Amino acid sequence: MPKLILIIISVLALVAGLFVSQYYFKPAPGNTQSGIYKDPPGGDFTLNSNKGKVQLSDFKGKVVLLYFGYTSCPDVCPTSLLNIASAFKKLNQNELAQVQALFISVDPGRDTVEKLASYTHYFHPKILGITGTKQQIDDIAARYDVKYKISKEQSAAGYLVDHTAYLFVLDKSGKIQTFLPHDINPEGINLVIHNLLKLK
Repeated sequence: MPKLILIIISVLALVAGLFVSQYYFKPAPGNTQSGIYKDPPGGDFTLNSNKGKVQLSDFKGKVVLLYFGYTSCPDVCPTSLLNIASAFKKLNQNELAQVQALFISVDPGRDTVEKLASYTHYFHPKILGITGTKQQIDDIAARYDVKYKISKEQSAAGYLVDHTAYLFVLDKSGKIQTFLPHDINPEGINLVIHNLLKLK
């Protein structure tokens, strides 16, 4: 009997842990409605790339896909970037000229601009890796309702970073229009892109 009780307690603890994790790394209740962000203001920011300063406003007139992650991420980030790259490869040249993806590192201690450039270019040249100081990242993350923290878990590459894994889609004015799950397929990404490109 004690063994059965221990198993039940373990299962309940696991479920509770999953619930807390899902809550912590998703937008707070009331921030979303039909996939549209209502509360986070988002807005312009300035970070660094291997080619110098980068501002969100540099891409005014383009649909921007914004993703927060890090290069040592073992699975979620590569999946997201691969899906973005696959989506971009399905666009024609005119459409591709009107989109840009930004990969903001939440691991500024390890992700140099050179490392980010090499990592993102591997997936697609229209994905730009950018970073800054922890204070800068914290400020931007707060404005986009993104949460991240160093995990107690380890991988072959060192410590892991738990982070919000949504793909934010910004319209040509830089305003958040929607957010997508990290594992959305390329067709789903392109459906959103095409809808925004049609807006005048």
